[in-house]
Amino acid sequence: MDIKLFDSELKIMSVLWREGDTTAKHISDVLKEEVGWNMNTTYTLIKRCIKKGAIERSEPNFMCHALIPKEEVQEAETNELINKIYDGSVDKLFAALLGRKKLSADQIERLKQIVEDLE
Repeated sequence: MDIKLFDSELKIMSVLWREGDTTAKHISDVLKEEVGWNMNTTYTLIKRCIKKGAIERSEPNFMCHALIPKEEVQEAETNELINKIYDGSVDKLFAALLGRKKLSADQIERLKQIVEDLE
């Protein structure tokens, strides 16, 4: 993915991914409720996402459509995290995540299944 989205722009995208195609006004209403942004802030960020090619706008009603899937952004962000913080090492990331808290037997079983599916 070549589009770099900032955290504020990801908030816009998360509303679209969660709710599907919707109006800029609806996105604004949701984010006013969730993070307290006013309409101008939200509209400015939507326009930035449009400029970057992450959102497509159509009329009537300033309809917004996500042009990039959530999974693509998650993968790009995860790769960036691994490269930036863990020297490109997935196992270092895993060790850090697993060392943070006690996992339940259920969670351990799910992780084993994920690893087995990779083999």
